[in-house]
Amino acid sequence: MKIFHRLAKLFAILAGLLMTFITLMTCTSLIGRNFFEMSLTGDFELTGVASGAAIALFMPYCQAKRGNIIVDFFTAQLRPANQGLLDRFGTLLLALLFALLAWRTALGGLNSYNTHTESQILGFPLWTVYAVMVPAFVLTALIGLGQTLFGLDAGDTDVASNADEVHA
Repeated sequence: MKIFHRLAKLFAILAGLLMTFITLMTCTSLIGRNFFEMSLTGDFELTGVASGAAIALFMPYCQAKRGNIIVDFFTAQLRPANQGLLDRFGTLLLALLFALLAWRTALGGLNSYNTHTESQILGFPLWTVYAVMVPAFVLTALIGLGQTLFGLDAGDTDVASNADEVHA
């Protein structure tokens, strides 16, 4: 599980770099458009594909840190052991969902590659976005499965070190 958490951190860093790229590109385009009457061609296309890839790359880290929303309105009164069982069942459902997403995204990427699907203005090959999304979805599914089997904090060294500090 530790290696999955390290990979999740790496994916999150890559997502952050993509988001920084989007921000810098958008600022450059807006400044060019408003002050120099020129803008970056295809900035909307690049923003769309980079945002999609970044969102997918953030998913494993979000699951590793248990950052997804849990609606516990109905389960707040249950014993902690029962809440833990329900949380593990939730991570199993998430793992299954992300495995399905990875499979369908892989098929979509292969279809995009085989049909040479490109963005309209720049001709950017769209299969590359799918190629970024699939490993992120697989990693999210693996982290969810690991949390189901080994516990929600399995492999998360930050949670383990925080627990040691609390008990010290």
